[in-house]
Amino acid sequence: MLDDTLAFPIRVSDLKQWAYCPRVWYYQHCLPDVRPITYKMQHGIEAGLHTEELEQRRSLRLYGLTRGVRTFNVALTLARLGLRGNADMVIDTNEQGERELIPVDFKESKIAGDHVKLQVAAYGLMLEETLGIPVRRGFLYLIPLRQAEEIAIDNRLRKKVEVVLQGMQRVMTHETMPEPTSSLSKCAVCEFRRFCNDVM
Repeated sequence: MLDDTLAFPIRVSDLKQWAYCPRVWYYQHCLPDVRPITYKMQHGIEAGLHTEELEQRRSLRLYGLTRGVRTFNVALTLARLGLRGNADMVIDTNEQGERELIPVDFKESKIAGDHVKLQVAAYGLMLEETLGIPVRRGFLYLIPLRQAEEIAIDNRLRKKVEVVLQGMQRVMTHETMPEPTSSLSKCAVCEFRRFCNDVM
């Protein structure tokens, strides 16, 4: 595990955190023991496990498919980007006459925000580059709504993932603190607020 952490220092979940506020990710990376697992985090973990149990008994109709093979908790890495993560589910199908891999991310959320779309795209890039099979789309399964939202893994989203990862790599290489979030209202409830003397 230590070797993976060194070779692949960025987790897919870090992309979401970076998009929310780069400094929170910076503090988590530099001070990993400061942030405890909160009730919200624990609830999200438990909801994801419960969704996986239910998913094994469901049809694929929710994803617009009639057949396919589901694999859960798929460990993926991408050396080129120093990225690692576990996709909640990957659907392997050839329903349209061509093999397709579709990553699915379970979220304890009612909104498919841009920050979580980055995660789906990152799983898609890792699947594509690891297995050599084009990944054109993924899904966010919004647990409270019991709905799946399709995410097109297009060139714009791919580029955004690359740009975000390059920014994160620069911070790690040069050990420089990133700029704060542009939405300072987030700072009012942030557990790292005491470290950001320039924004509060």
